[in-house]
Amino acid sequence: MLAVCGPTASGKTAVGARLAKKLGGEVISADSMQIYKGLAISTAKPTEEEMMGVPHHMIDFLEPDEPFSVADYVRMARECIDDIRSRGRLPIIVGGTGLYINSLVDNISFDHVDSDSALRRQLEEEAREKGSDFMYERLKRLDPEAASKIHPNNAVRVIRATEMVMLSGLSGEENRRKSRERESPFKPCMIGLTCFDRQLLYDRINKRVDKMLEAGLVEEVRRIYTDFKPKTAFNAIGYKELLPYFNGECTLEEAADIIKQETRRYAKRQLTWFRRDVRINWVDTSNSEQIDGIITNCLNIVAKSEIM
Repeated sequence: MLAVCGPTASGKTAVGARLAKKLGGEVISADSMQIYKGLAISTAKPTEEEMMGVPHHMIDFLEPDEPFSVADYVRMARECIDDIRSRGRLPIIVGGTGLYINSLVDNISFDHVDSDSALRRQLEEEAREKGSDFMYERLKRLDPEAASKIHPNNAVRVIRATEMVMLSGLSGEENRRKSRERESPFKPCMIGLTCFDRQLLYDRINKRVDKMLEAGLVEEVRRIYTDFKPKTAFNAIGYKELLPYFNGECTLEEAADIIKQETRRYAKRQLTWFRRDVRINWVDTSNSEQIDGIITNCLNIVAKSEIM
């Protein structure tokens, strides 16, 4: 498989579609928010024009109030890969959710932990009734190491970590070790896209947020909040940041500045995650107008790999 990863606003959508055209491939999204319906603007889902006639999978198929785990992603992405390969095409993983990409590429197994929707609902109800401090303190007792790596206010991750240890009887580290017991069948070619000039990347992010607002981000978020109860989808940047504006606690300009700041922080976290993977070949996308040169650099990387 070919994987194209990197931070937000680095040009992954455009490069992924063009590489698919060149290599006879199909795109499998690795974006934890683009899976949800109705979040087109906030998650920068590719338009029909941007897809360039290339089939794109794992986009826009889940309601915003439905939960979705990394285990669900790996299972469904593997099914997409098998289908694409059966038709003689190349699977191209494109996205910025590092946990999704690594779990898929490294063949992380979740079979040893059964799912339990009743327990998940119970934990979510406890979180609503007793608050984040209670949930986090319990996780600290059950799995101190896992708790040390999660922000106390990240309810989704706190609940998931608690659920994992309750179901398996193993700590997060023990679960990770067990999940890697199976050798991966993949020999991926991994390409990372970013602006080597970090400030240029941040400038792109700021402009992207402005364009999202012009395209109707506020109306999209208001509609989703009206129609659905908050679930995982509301972790998309642009949703929780607009709540103070809806509540009359800040101006739209102030909310926009917070969205930009949070998106820049997210891009920084993405880069930190991906730079730990020595398999990734980095390509500079600072000059987005030179897309042909960027594609040539990517094709040269593919040519040196063993995937074609």
